[in-house]
Amino acid sequence: MEFIDEEIERYVYDHTKNEGDLLARLQKETQDSLEYPQMVSGRMVGRFLKLQAQLLGARRILEVGTFSGYSALSMAEALPKDGRLYTCDEDPAAIAVAKRYFAESPHGNKIILLEGNALDSIADLCETFDMAFIDADKINYLNYFNAILPILRSGGLIVADNVLWSGRVLAPKEESDHAIHRFNETVCRDERVEALMLPVRDGLYCLRKK
Repeated sequence: MEFIDEEIERYVYDHTKNEGDLLARLQKETQDSLEYPQMVSGRMVGRFLKLQAQLLGARRILEVGTFSGYSALSMAEALPKDGRLYTCDEDPAAIAVAKRYFAESPHGNKIILLEGNALDSIADLCETFDMAFIDADKINYLNYFNAILPILRSGGLIVADNVLWSGRVLAPKEESDHAIHRFNETVCRDERVEALMLPVRDGLYCLRKK
């Protein structure tokens, strides 16, 4: 399902600040070499995440779903030198690509990659976070939200990607469709957060902890 006219989307892309050579190369390699290349965040989502981190003055960020590292590097740009971004993934092929680009980036030393089950990794963290980005297996979106919210500071932000799920939330059929719809319905009613859904690419849910 196309949510925005292709020409309008191109216009938006062209009028969003360029992400730089390293991220452009990372996106191309992702598209050329990894399975499910559409999972890469890309310029619009990447610049949006960086801007949110800047506006929050974030020093600690948690990401669930590293993939090839595009979104992690985008957010790391906004962190101060002593800032830290923890990112979780368990796909060896994607992790290998991410590690190479983290090593090449001047912001890569701010990133800590936690390999393995994300819920286990989150449970082991002893930090309070300013911001979190959820972009991993859709079945666990609610579990990730419930694990992250207690370690997010008041006024902190959770951004969840793919919450329109190519329009399948309108008439859920598969397990993942129902999981995303259930997540959307649940967080919208959750009195602990302010919720704003944006039709950016495949849908972004911005959840501010009260």
